[in-house]
Amino acid sequence: MYKNPAQPLGTIEGFFGKSWSWQERSDHLQFLARYGYDFYIYAPKSDAHLRRHWQLDWPAETQSELQKLRHQCHTLGLHFGIGLSPLDIYRESRENQHRSLRQRVRQIRSLQPDILCILFDDMRGDLPQLAQLQLDLVHLAASESLAHRLIFCPSYYSVDPVLEKVFGTMPEGYWQALGKGLDKAIDIFWTGEKVCSPEYALTHLHRVRELFQRKPFLWDNYPVNDGAIKSSHLHLRAFPYSHHQLHNQLNGHAINPMNQPWLSQLAIASLIAAYEQGAQYQPQQTFDRLAQELPGNTMAVQLHQHLGLFQDQGLSHMSDAQKLALIEIYRPFTEQSQSAPYAQEIIQWLSGEYVFDPACLTE
Repeated sequence: MYKNPAQPLGTIEGFFGKSWSWQERSDHLQFLARYGYDFYIYAPKSDAHLRRHWQLDWPAETQSELQKLRHQCHTLGLHFGIGLSPLDIYRESRENQHRSLRQRVRQIRSLQPDILCILFDDMRGDLPQLAQLQLDLVHLAASESLAHRLIFCPSYYSVDPVLEKVFGTMPEGYWQALGKGLDKAIDIFWTGEKVCSPEYALTHLHRVRELFQRKPFLWDNYPVNDGAIKSSHLHLRAFPYSHHQLHNQLNGHAINPMNQPWLSQLAIASLIAAYEQGAQYQPQQTFDRLAQELPGNTMAVQLHQHLGLFQDQGLSHMSDAQKLALIEIYRPFTEQSQSAPYAQEIIQWLSGEYVFDPACLTE
C-alpha cells in the first residue's frame, strides 16, 4: 500500500452540516487503516468546542469519546489530529487572545494528538496586520503543543475570489508575509485554485510552493458536499486522472469527506489507487472495482445505473415520485450486512435528512 512519510494521506472531518456519530468515526478509522491511509483529523464545524465556543473544554463524555478515537488510531497505525478554529479571537485584547489560546491548546494537549491544526478558515479576514496576528497565534500554539505536526489554515486558503467576496478583502502581502514569517516546520493548508478544486495543476502548486516557501498541505474539498448546491448531490466518482501527478508535490493530502461517511468511502479509496498506480491510474475502472468491493457486488449495478443521477443531477432535479421509487430500489439492500450502511445513507439523503447548513458560506 502507498506509504510516503513525506507526503501522508488522510482525511479531515472538516465539513458543515450533519456530523458523524462516534460509531461512524470509529468505522471510518477501520476503513482508513484497511486502505493504507496515514491520518485522521477531527475538526467538525458542528463541534462548538472547536469553533463557536472554542475557549471551553469539552464535556467529560466528549473527551472520553475523543480518547477512544485517539487510542483506536494508534492501534490501527494512524496518526490522530485535532483542528481548532479560534472564531472571533481578534475581538479580544492581545493579552486575552494569548491567554485563551494557550489554555485551550493545553487542554487539547491532554488528548495527545499527533497533529494539531490551527484553522482560520471561514472567518473574517479583512483586518490590518492579519498575517502578523495569525503568525503570533500559530507560533504560540506550537510552543504549547506536543503534537509532532502542526498545520495552519490561513483565512485566504485559495485564489478563489469567493473568499474575498464573503470574508472581506485580503490584506496586501498577506500570503508573502505568511511564507516569510511562519516557522518552516509548520505546514500550510491550501485548497487549490478554487475552494472546491476539481483538479490541481502542477504549475499552480509550484507557484504556491514559492509563495509559502514550502510545499502546500492540500485540503482537498472532494468529495465534500456541505455547500448550498453540493448538498443536493452525492459525490461518488473516483478522483480524476490528474491526481496521479500529485506524488511528491505536497507536504500532505487531507480529504474532506461528505456528510455521508460510508458513501464517502468510494471516492476516498480511489485516491490511494491514484498515488499507487501513477500514470496507470484509471478512474472509471477504479470506481467499478470499489463499487463492488465496498458496498458489495449486489448493489454495484444500481450504483452504476444511478451514478449520474446522484452526482450530476441531484435532488433538486428529482421529482418526489422519482425519489420514492429510488428509496424502494435501495430499501432491500438495508437488510444485507455489507451494503446496509451505504443503502441507508442513500435513503436518508433521498428523504431530505441531510439539511444544508447556512453557516457554510462558500461553494
